[in-house]
Amino acid sequence: MSDQLQVLNPATEEVVATVPAATAADVDAAVVRATKAQSGWAALAPGERARLLRRFAVTVDEHLEELARLEVREAGHTVGNARWEAGNVRDLLDYAAGGVERLTGQQIPVPGGLNVTILEPLGVVGVIAPWNFPMPIAAWGTAPALAAGNAVLLKPAETTPLTALRLAELALEAGLPEGLFQVLPGHGSVAGNALVEHPGVAKIVFTGSTAVGKQVLAKGSALLKRVTLELGGKSPNIVFADADIEAAAAAAPMAFLDNSGQDCCARTRVLVQRSAYDRFMELLGPAIEAVTVGDPADEKTDMGPLISKVQLDRVRSYVTDDLDGIRGKAPEGPGFWFPPTVLTGVDPHARVAVEEVFGPVAVVLPFEDEAEAVALANATDYGLSGSIWTRDVGRALRVSQAVRAGNLSVNSHSSVRYWTPFGGFKQSGIGRELGPDALTAFTETKNVFISTEGPAQ
Repeated sequence: MSDQLQVLNPATEEVVATVPAATAADVDAAVVRATKAQSGWAALAPGERARLLRRFAVTVDEHLEELARLEVREAGHTVGNARWEAGNVRDLLDYAAGGVERLTGQQIPVPGGLNVTILEPLGVVGVIAPWNFPMPIAAWGTAPALAAGNAVLLKPAETTPLTALRLAELALEAGLPEGLFQVLPGHGSVAGNALVEHPGVAKIVFTGSTAVGKQVLAKGSALLKRVTLELGGKSPNIVFADADIEAAAAAAPMAFLDNSGQDCCARTRVLVQRSAYDRFMELLGPAIEAVTVGDPADEKTDMGPLISKVQLDRVRSYVTDDLDGIRGKAPEGPGFWFPPTVLTGVDPHARVAVEEVFGPVAVVLPFEDEAEAVALANATDYGLSGSIWTRDVGRALRVSQAVRAGNLSVNSHSSVRYWTPFGGFKQSGIGRELGPDALTAFTETKNVFISTEGPAQ
C-alpha cells in the first residue's frame, strides 16, 4: 500500500485520519488469505459458526458508543443515527447467526432413489460499501455472507473507512479466523475494480450510484460473477386528500432530510393531491423551519453536514435562485452545510424532479387523482422506495401494487428492516438483501441423487 486516503470530518473539514489505500496487489494477496480462511470456516460445525458470529455481535455491542462516535467524525452523521447504525450491525450479526443452522436444502421426490439439495458457500465475497451508511450497509452483505460459510473482503468508501477497519479488529477480537473478514480501504477505480475483476472473488455486493453499478455489472459479467446491486432512488411520498394531513406533513421533513438527504430511500418527490395541497404546504413550512441543523455530535441536532465538498457542489447545482420554495437554516463557516430545502412550482420533468440529488432537497408536485399520482410516482428511472398516505385501505393496496418500487410503506416512511427483504425495481438495483432469504443469496445449490435400486445387472 502506498497512496493515502485522507479522512475529513465533514462538520469541520479537519483531517481525522490518513489511511493507506489498497492496491491491486493488496487485493490479490487478500484473496489468497481469504480463500485459505474460508475453507476452514466452511468446515466448522454450523453451531460453531453461529456461536462466533454471536460473539462478534456481543463485541460490537460492547463498543457501540465508540463506533457511533467514529461514524460521527468520519461521516457527519448525527450521534443518534450513528448509535442506531452500530446497533444495526449488532442486530444483523445476531439475525444472520440464527440462520446458520437453518440453512437447509430440500428432499425432492424422485423415482428410484432419494434426491436432496445442498446449499454450499460461494467462497470469497467482495462487499463494496458506500459512504452514506458505512456501517449498516457493510453489514448487510458481510453478516449473511459469513453466516453462509463465505469469507468477505470489504472495500469501504474512500471517505469513510474508519468504522469498517474497526469492525474488522472487533471480528478478530471476537474470535473469527484471521483472513476471514478483511477490510481493503482504497479507491474504487483501483481496489474496487480489482475486487470486481478478480477471478477468485465469487460474488460482488455493491451499493452506490446507478452509473457505477452498471460498470460493476458489466465487468463482473465477463467472469459470470454473481452481482447484487443496490443503487439510486428518487422515491415518491404520495399524500392523498383523505389522509391525516397533519401527520403526513409532520413526517415529511425527515423522510428526505434524514442523513442530510444522503439516502437512496429519501422521499424527495412529495406528491400531494391538489385539494389538500394548500393545507399540506401551510403545515410543511413550519416543520421544515423547525429542523435543527448543526453539530452532529450534539444530541439535539436533527441534521448534520453533507459528506464532502464534491457532494455539496453537486447539491448546489440543482437549487438555483429562481426556484420557489421553503429554505431552512444551516451553519456558516467550515463544514459542508446545506439547508433543508423544499422546492415548489417545479416542472415534473426538471432535473431536480427526476434525478437523484442526494442531498436535503425535495420537490412538491400536485396531482388530481389516483391515476395521475401513480403516473407521477412511476415517472422515473428508479424504483427503490416510497410512501403512500391515505385512510382508504383499498386505495393503499391498489397504489402499493401500481407503484413500481421494491419497498413501500403506508402512512409511514419505513423502508429498511434487517428481517425483511430490501432492494429495487428498474435502475435501483438487482437482487435483494436482508430478510429471511439473505443467506441463500451467498450459496450455490447442489443437487444430489442417490439411487436405491442398486447397480444394473
